[in-house]
Amino acid sequence: MPKLSSVFFLAFAALATSVAVASDRPNILLILSDDQRCELGAYGSKVASTPNLDRFAASGVLFERAYCQFPLCNPSRSSMLTGLRPTTVGVLGNRTWFGAAHPDLVSLPKLFKDNGYHTYRSGKIFHGGIDDVEAWTDGAQERYFGEGATARPPRERGPRSSGETLSKTERSDRWIVIPGDGRNHGDHRVASRAIEYLKQASDKDEPFFLACGFSKPHSPPEAPQRFYDQFTLDDIELPIDFASKPTVPEGFPAGAIRPQNADLFVGREATPTAAKEMIRAYLASSSWMDFNAGRVLDELKELGLDENTIVVFWGDHGYQLGEKGKWSKAGSLWEQGVRTPLIVRNPGAKGNGKTAPIVVEALDIYPTLASLAGLTPSHTLEGRDLTPWLDNPNRPSERPAFSVWSEDGQHVTGIVVRTGRWRYAEFYGRGAGRMLIDAQADVAELKNLAESPQYASVVEELSRLVRDYVSPEKLATTR
Repeated sequence: MPKLSSVFFLAFAALATSVAVASDRPNILLILSDDQRCELGAYGSKVASTPNLDRFAASGVLFERAYCQFPLCNPSRSSMLTGLRPTTVGVLGNRTWFGAAHPDLVSLPKLFKDNGYHTYRSGKIFHGGIDDVEAWTDGAQERYFGEGATARPPRERGPRSSGETLSKTERSDRWIVIPGDGRNHGDHRVASRAIEYLKQASDKDEPFFLACGFSKPHSPPEAPQRFYDQFTLDDIELPIDFASKPTVPEGFPAGAIRPQNADLFVGREATPTAAKEMIRAYLASSSWMDFNAGRVLDELKELGLDENTIVVFWGDHGYQLGEKGKWSKAGSLWEQGVRTPLIVRNPGAKGNGKTAPIVVEALDIYPTLASLAGLTPSHTLEGRDLTPWLDNPNRPSERPAFSVWSEDGQHVTGIVVRTGRWRYAEFYGRGAGRMLIDAQADVAELKNLAESPQYASVVEELSRLVRDYVSPEKLATTR
């Protein structure tokens, strides 16, 4: 029988070994923003005020051309969080839970939980009411859409001070000044909860996966007054293709623009002054999101966790702010609708502080984080591991990005493929047609080259990619 001191030594050694193993596994901090187009200082915006994310971008790898797979919250998030295309996972609308049709799929946070990580959720990660409840150690939200729903959707009302009940249109089609310093606002509480989770995690021996999802700048744009005060209307320039209402550019198929706005200026026209006021509100709301994201990033560093934590910032889809008269993301297969911010900081990566110019997809986040943590996904992923580009952001790549749209939640009514130079889209059903844009020469997307004989070979090649991406039975037919 060993001496008591030997027993203590062996126990201590075992504990030290387990702690060492845990500390060798990287933590994950995933920060999400809703409706956040690439209107950040780090992405070259001349008017945005996003100092915290700009500073974060300077410490990580900024992916200049990242694209979501569907310009709507639930399909985009379900795709990213399962590592599967929207058409594969079967989520083409905001009321579908991915687990209903695919109960065996393991989502990104569930993968980490299954592999010994303590998983925390704060804020909007999956779409509201469609949470993957089993994926979280702490912070799961009751699901009120899809199979296994356990709660009813909350009734949405207007400001408590007035007691008024607003319609969906009235709730979205406005901008709001948050009283005081915003401490009672949802995004401030999301950041505070994430900070508390970080403090809890710092006292544990197990690695953590913390997902922190902010709801802004999703409509209606909201921020305390001081964030509005950063901008004047004179600072804001309207898009070169600004229109008072949704307008299909000459030479483009009707399906390229939905006839009605879904978020802002619903059923009414936007005057130039009103448009500038709304853009100002969006910028203020983005700045408010940046402020709260900064609080979480600062706490990560203050606790000394940043040296062993991989941090990702991602926006779930883009947003049009008056380009072609459109004020939303829904249905937008234009660059502003599907291009999103994506910044990844892997401590010690050789590419930190640089920009990766290649085309990437939100699908790539799942395999990248799994690879960096040394985890093996339980199902085949359709994205790719971006780890090589974290060390060498200028590494070449010819892989394109695909985004789709569905009007009925069942059939694909539009699909776009983005390469380094070209944006090619096909539309089915209402307003069927195709468009080809030289993304390098025509940044504002004003000229459709699809019917030009000069580009027939380009159209043929990109059309083949589109048809290989979606099976014919999933395409909408003319109605």
